[in-house]
Amino acid sequence: MGPGPTPRPLSVAARLSYAVGHFLNDLCASMWFTYLLLYLHSVRDYSSRGAGLLLLLGQVADGLCTPLVGYEADRAAGRCARYGPRKAWHLVGTACVLLSFPFIFSPCLGCGPATPEWAALLYYGPFIVVFQFGWAATQIAHLSLIPELVTSDAEKVELTALRYAFTVVANIAVFGAAWLLLHLQGAGQPGPAPGGGVGPQDVQVFRNLSLLVVGVGAVFSLLFHVGTRERRRPALQEPEEHSPLLAARPRAALRWTHWLREPAFYQVGLLYMSTRLIVNLSQTYMAMYLTYSLHLPKKFIATIPLLMYLSGFFSSFLMKPINKCIGRNLTYFLGLLTILAFAAWVALAGAMGTAVYAAAVLLGAGCATILVTSLAMTADLIGPYTHSGAFVYGAMSFSDKVANGLAVMAVQSLHPCPSELCCMACVGFYHWVMVAVTGGVGAAATLSLCSLFIWPIRLRSREPGERP
Repeated sequence: MGPGPTPRPLSVAARLSYAVGHFLNDLCASMWFTYLLLYLHSVRDYSSRGAGLLLLLGQVADGLCTPLVGYEADRAAGRCARYGPRKAWHLVGTACVLLSFPFIFSPCLGCGPATPEWAALLYYGPFIVVFQFGWAATQIAHLSLIPELVTSDAEKVELTALRYAFTVVANIAVFGAAWLLLHLQGAGQPGPAPGGGVGPQDVQVFRNLSLLVVGVGAVFSLLFHVGTRERRRPALQEPEEHSPLLAARPRAALRWTHWLREPAFYQVGLLYMSTRLIVNLSQTYMAMYLTYSLHLPKKFIATIPLLMYLSGFFSSFLMKPINKCIGRNLTYFLGLLTILAFAAWVALAGAMGTAVYAAAVLLGAGCATILVTSLAMTADLIGPYTHSGAFVYGAMSFSDKVANGLAVMAVQSLHPCPSELCCMACVGFYHWVMVAVTGGVGAAATLSLCSLFIWPIRLRSREPGERP
């Protein structure tokens, strides 16, 4: 029996409507990773371990939800009007994010100066869990649509690059709004002192920023649901006729248990986890590094991340031609080299001064390159087996979320200052944290990449005719 008809290419409008479907998540993730520790530690005056514990709670909740959502999204059948299982989960996740996220960056209702820290942490806990469940549902549903909407490698890279381009736009919007809100407040004194650095006086800045995030994100989520049509799933999946990374497969769909027997599943998973550790941890500790190690005015916690994502934005448009020219592995290696160059620069430099702008450009371009390429590798791994694609994305996300949470908790536990306020020991501490999360994890990612050079991505254990 010959292959089924090839789906028509997506229109420009359909591609753009898909690309904005993760915009709300990206806006929230930008605030979560860049400002959560700074907000809890410097604005709300919670201890380093207390702030790290809340971030760990969120990451663990997200990590546990992602494979469960992926499994349910793959198992769900049927559709209602324009809604298949992927878009239905996306809608549920969006609602959870909109209803919970503003409470995370707002003062604890009913809390006062005498409220113990553990009580305030218990207050934020449920909102964080609901937010992370919604974030996971939206992320997995959106990612798992890629191999269903397009089939060729070039289209997958293009859709992934468009998706990341809007991720960068979301981060630019958050940091631009943060800079504007801080500027309107009239702050700009250097150093981490209460008068010039981030402090309790900035609580309204973060609350207003969170409300702006959910308002703008809701509009883009609506555009996604109006403009993206989830294709009806065929009973059987045909492999692509020409795929450089995947050998020809039988038409039967793969179950989630089969992926656990595939070496390539773990190869790509380790690389994806390393990628997310670099991107998320560097974003998480950049504000602390700028404030406490470099003693820069607090407007830099908006301008430097903004420059990083502008660099990533322009780099994302080069992903398709670079991937076509030198391939996935070498493209990822090129991004790693850029990140390692940033780590070496930070390690060797003391007070960076204006050189911090150039370093931010390196880090932004490198993170964009490895993130887009790792997502394209995951789509390559799934190939035509989209019936279980959400489980693959969920499992990958589970590993990266738990690893991120544990890494942050480990760093926060090593915080050198005995009190809740930072002391002079923070200067060197956050300096070497930035080196470790870029250079150290970058070295681990290099080892994972080497395994893909030796054993390229393909499904090995399944033989033609074998039942899943």
